Amino acid sequence: MWKEEIKLIYTRNVERWGIFELTLEGPSLGNPFTDIQLSARFRKGRNEAYAEGFYDGNGKYRIRFMPEEEGQWLFETSSSFAGMDRLQGEFACTSAANTNNHGPVRVKDSVYFEYADGTRYTPIGTTSYVWHLQDKEVQEQTLRTLREAPFNKIRMLVFPKSYLFNDREPAIYPFEGSPESGFDYSRIVPDYFTHLEKRVKELAELGVQAELILFHPYDEGRWGFDRMPQEADDRYVRYIVSRFAAFSHVWWSLANEYDLMTHKKLDDWSRLFRIVQECDYGGHLRSIHNCQTLYDFGTPWTTHASIQHADVKVISECTKQYGKPVMIDECGYEGNLDTRWGSLTPEELLCRVWEGTCRGGHVTHGETYWNTESIIWWSHGGELQGKSMRRIEFLKGIMEEAPAQLAYTSDSYDAATLSVRGEYYLQYFGPHRFAYREFSLPEGTYQVDLIDTWNMVITPIEGKHEGRFRIDLPGKLYYALRIQKV
Repeated sequence: MWKEEIKLIYTRNVERWGIFELTLEGPSLGNPFTDIQLSARFRKGRNEAYAEGFYDGNGKYRIRFMPEEEGQWLFETSSSFAGMDRLQGEFACTSAANTNNHGPVRVKDSVYFEYADGTRYTPIGTTSYVWHLQDKEVQEQTLRTLREAPFNKIRMLVFPKSYLFNDREPAIYPFEGSPESGFDYSRIVPDYFTHLEKRVKELAELGVQAELILFHPYDEGRWGFDRMPQEADDRYVRYIVSRFAAFSHVWWSLANEYDLMTHKKLDDWSRLFRIVQECDYGGHLRSIHNCQTLYDFGTPWTTHASIQHADVKVISECTKQYGKPVMIDECGYEGNLDTRWGSLTPEELLCRVWEGTCRGGHVTHGETYWNTESIIWWSHGGELQGKSMRRIEFLKGIMEEAPAQLAYTSDSYDAATLSVRGEYYLQYFGPHRFAYREFSLPEGTYQVDLIDTWNMVITPIEGKHEGRFRIDLPGKLYYALRIQKV
């Protein structure tokens, strides 16, 4: 009966790495989040993938899929509810018409990133934890700021945050219930995730990767989302992956400061990582972020290292140890808060970003300037007030002009250096005020540029440089040299 009455609503044509969506009508009585299982198998020749469905409220069930191969795809559903079981259809996957559609970011050659279509990707990230849970005006201001900023990645929480400058109740909760009566973790509130989805889609339009942080310790039992039982954790993770895995620009971070979440053990994180791997057919990037104790990023379920550390020099050693890309996602924030981590000068943050970059890694921007409205970028979004952002944009331009696979070299232990031996060298001096530098390079003639990283000035040094040569320097802070073979 249900099979005859059910109406298949689905995408007939979808771009490569776009979003196919199948919408079905099913039961809304009982608890659809626990009573109904729904998935679909997708096939194109020998290419086969599975995607779990999710309940989206009002009797609507959805299955989403991100096709990675052009051509005709077939699908067939599987469900514990007969009316949604063994439904079939097909759709066409076409070439990407949108020039900004490069597919998901993946790891390349162990320690680099690139888009699925081979386009180069160098993460220039920032952090704004709960910008999507602020007043509408602040959310819109955040998007306007990102539109003019150099960032191509943002770290953001899924759950609301209870912490310094974050004491308001959210307008809506991810689960049914209230702080007074408690929450029913078996009943998800689809509208909460619909709003998150809207903001994540808008990030895609700006070319910004959305790193979704699934768990965090900034709750301390206020809502209990940090200490749900195992079955609730598992169900929530499956739900969010089924809902967002078709978004090509999404990354997964299992937790922020996971080691502060004392209600979870290492085995819990291993289990949750494996759930993400199982449910995410698109193989999006996966990691987890520490406070003090580094996670073992040698595990097969992490694609890259996400580290909190004030000394960005650890990047080169971690890259060597893990054989994976390394991101210092919190080295401290440019700002003036009454905290050690929230009061870096813009010069110091920029120095850390350059140092980490020239050690072969990536350092995430953050800003924590206090204001009377208590709208702080690091958590709420809004406007940027700091001085480091445009200088990070200057560095971004230099990196985009450089060869794609620069590698950290330990030949010059006193200055962080990226190079393609005999072709290109980028050396950063940071807090060292060298009067001169001496080089001995492979055969060839080289052009040398002096880079004032703070004032964003590149000055060519006259003459041809060959073999052993000396470069006189101004003996000032925050300078770098770029050496390129002619």
